[in-house]
Amino acid sequence: MYGTAPSPSAPPHHRPVRFRLLALPLALSALDACTTHAQRPPAATRDSAADSARRAGARSTAPAAAAASAPAAPARPGARPPVRLCAGGDVTLATNLDTSWAPFFARKYHVRAPALPNPNELLAPLRPLVRDADVLLLNVEGAIGRGRAPSKCGPHSTACFALRMPTAAARALRRVGGRAPVVGNLANNHARDAGPAGFDTTRALLERAGVHVTGADTLATIVATTSGDTLAFLGFSTSGEPDARDLEAVRRHVSRAAAQHARVIVTAHLGAEGVRAQRTRDTVERFHGTDRGNPVAFAHAAADAGADVVIGHGPHVLRAAEWHGDALVLYSLGNLVTYGPFAFAEPIVRSAVACLLLDESGRVEEAELRPTRQRRPGRMAVDRTRRAAALVDSLSRLDFPETGARVSERGKLTRPAADSLPAIAPAPSPR
Repeated sequence: MYGTAPSPSAPPHHRPVRFRLLALPLALSALDACTTHAQRPPAATRDSAADSARRAGARSTAPAAAAASAPAAPARPGARPPVRLCAGGDVTLATNLDTSWAPFFARKYHVRAPALPNPNELLAPLRPLVRDADVLLLNVEGAIGRGRAPSKCGPHSTACFALRMPTAAARALRRVGGRAPVVGNLANNHARDAGPAGFDTTRALLERAGVHVTGADTLATIVATTSGDTLAFLGFSTSGEPDARDLEAVRRHVSRAAAQHARVIVTAHLGAEGVRAQRTRDTVERFHGTDRGNPVAFAHAAADAGADVVIGHGPHVLRAAEWHGDALVLYSLGNLVTYGPFAFAEPIVRSAVACLLLDESGRVEEAELRPTRQRRPGRMAVDRTRRAAALVDSLSRLDFPETGARVSERGKLTRPAADSLPAIAPAPSPR
């Protein structure tokens, strides 16, 4: 997630003041952490043979202009209504591994900063934005648990940080979705911050709360909506398995899911971090000397293997959106709710919830961004200036002139060939 942190005597930079800690895991061995990851539906509820055959082949990667100019197929009589997927970026609901940042932060910024606020209160502003979701996807950026944990960081480390949310975070993540199923991605560089046993505990607490976990293994997580539709989710990162840098494995895992399910959603935690990481290029990105993958190569591999949507996070800033054939790629949704000693400056404070309508074949019918922003020390709110729309529109035009999504002032995403809108004039940033 984050790189180096300032010392307690220095002002926080764009990453949090993090935590050197503790010893010995408190494992919750009785929990069902080792049970089967995905509860696949019986054969009768899986996708039709026609959908499976369609997915078995590689996805078309014809030029975006040609794809955009093709008229949308009319709805068939009796066709099922589309499914609305809403997705957000990084979510960190405080940390109980070290709370020493809070008094320093409160003194420096003259802001009330309880170290461990109620997770439900942190997520409350998100609920209106996802009330119409049929499924909600979030990146769970940190472990969840309590008690002692093995120290992730050495005694003199300056570029190592650990995050673990209180146990109430699991229930809060489930509640924010309302009636809609919630999917929590654990394929990131902080889900194992409390050690292997802590990861098992995190997964078990989420599943016990009713959150569907993805990114813990290479199997697709199958999620059924309240209307009986299913979506398959796969999570990847550059911090372990499933590895977003192993493109052959990415293709294999995604194509396996696409052969069985009509709607396949891939989410990934990769790419460099910080204010200088807004641009997306077709190259390997590095951060503090580590290989953070090639986001473009990863997204294209996943889409070519059958993913309908690829949703990125990890850079802590918004990035471009691109159409790759029929697939929509959102390269980074930024920091949605990240409570703690983070920097809250432009453009890190800007994020968005992406909401997409997927038809019964998985094709994106509509897409929109619902802009958000954060204020110290991690209080999310709706962004009335809708700056995220301008940022994503500008970055998409810069990084993908041929295939980049066009974003209207109201946050609607369209294909380039269907675009008659000029670039959005950025709203002025509040001082």
